[in-house]
Amino acid sequence: MKPRFLVLTALLATVAYAPTASAQETSKLNVAIVAPRPATIDTSVVAAVPESTTTDTLKKATIKRKSSFLSTAPGIEMQNYRPEDKRGINVFEAPKDEGIGYDGFKLWGAAFTQQFQGLDHSNTAAPVLVTTAGVTTNANQLIRVGHGPNNATANLYLNGQLARGIRVAMTTYSSARHHNETWVKDGYLLVDASPIDWAPLNNIMKYVTIRAGHFEINYGDAHFRRTDNGNSIRNPLVGNYIMDAFTTEVGGEVYVRANGFIAMAGVTGGESRGMIANPQRRAPSFLTKIGYDKKFSDDFRFRLTGSEYATSSSVSNTLFSGDRAGSRYYDVLQNTTSSETAQAWSGAIQPGLANSIHSYVINPFVQFHGLEFFGNFERAKGRAQAETANRTWNQNVEEVVYRFLPDQRLYVAARYNTVKGQLTVGTPDVTVKRSQIGGGWFITPNLLTKIEYVNQKYLDFPTTDIRNGGQFKGFMVEGAVSF
Repeated sequence: MKPRFLVLTALLATVAYAPTASAQETSKLNVAIVAPRPATIDTSVVAAVPESTTTDTLKKATIKRKSSFLSTAPGIEMQNYRPEDKRGINVFEAPKDEGIGYDGFKLWGAAFTQQFQGLDHSNTAAPVLVTTAGVTTNANQLIRVGHGPNNATANLYLNGQLARGIRVAMTTYSSARHHNETWVKDGYLLVDASPIDWAPLNNIMKYVTIRAGHFEINYGDAHFRRTDNGNSIRNPLVGNYIMDAFTTEVGGEVYVRANGFIAMAGVTGGESRGMIANPQRRAPSFLTKIGYDKKFSDDFRFRLTGSEYATSSSVSNTLFSGDRAGSRYYDVLQNTTSSETAQAWSGAIQPGLANSIHSYVINPFVQFHGLEFFGNFERAKGRAQAETANRTWNQNVEEVVYRFLPDQRLYVAARYNTVKGQLTVGTPDVTVKRSQIGGGWFITPNLLTKIEYVNQKYLDFPTTDIRNGGQFKGFMVEGAVSF
């Protein structure tokens, strides 16, 4: 931890002497969600204005130009808030600048998603005969999947603006594939301003953000672009990554942002829920992120971050198995006993590094006019409870999106995702490859419809594994509402 500590210490020392004016430019993302409230300004057009635009310039621009498309989006009433609708696309960490004035307590937000699935699958696995109550079945026989709608999913967001620069947030899964019942995903406190009006603290909080509670950990940047149960508006395609780095843990994160640079350090309990049992098997998890995010002109933006996550011991670490919502690809490469809930992660790879894990990821993001490139280059090393040696998994993702027409209402997207690693210690590596291509149409900033063609192949799996020679392919249609 010493190298990471030294990096963060150096950055803190740097920003301590940064001019105040520069601090206001720290997160160029904030202006994208500013919603001034004077009657002469159409607050809904802010998403069309570059993040680098100052607030004064924004006010002048909005007076001159109004958009009937963006006028259907609700005004932003939260400070340091990332919208759940189209305006939240390509916004990563919650904005540092307040954006609007504090004028009292607020609560709002929801998201809904529905898919139509048209997938087919096949495999070449050898039969594995299982006899139960005198009945013999082949455990490697694939379930027959038809074409039709999947379970509708929904999120409910409760955001409370408690004071200037201080808010609480809670996300509830009202309906999910794995948890059909209502399930609280997370809840946390976000502090971007000093609760005490003292000049030294006020100056520090111009650069610092504190998050504490039970939250979606900030490992990598892919979780800002993924589908989160009922909220799929930020994902340009339908499925998430094959190896999906997403979990919620109890702890805290501290951010420092200045002049486009960002640094974060965090510590959590290492589990997806609070636990006091089995203390001898538990250790804290440590997170770090460092990066640079800069909009060089109205047409060009560059972001590059590196993240690390590490825990030495855990009862059940869920960095790559923490998505309680489940996969978008129902029943693929599952046998005849498959159910929506029990096999909720069909199509995904969960490497099983539940005891200890050390994972790194590099995320480049480049945006030029309507063209976007996002990359995810990841390496995870660890072991399960019964294992005495580590296994390694590597994941590469390249994603290209092109947005066009006024207000970038239409887009096309393509993603290539590969995963390679050991299922168990001492066995040869297996590989999974997925290609996705599709596009979407924003009917309003809150309403998106999209289509995807997906082709996923499983290579080098053992002959007794149901995924041996496995493949699924076909189309997905998805509609999303978010506000």
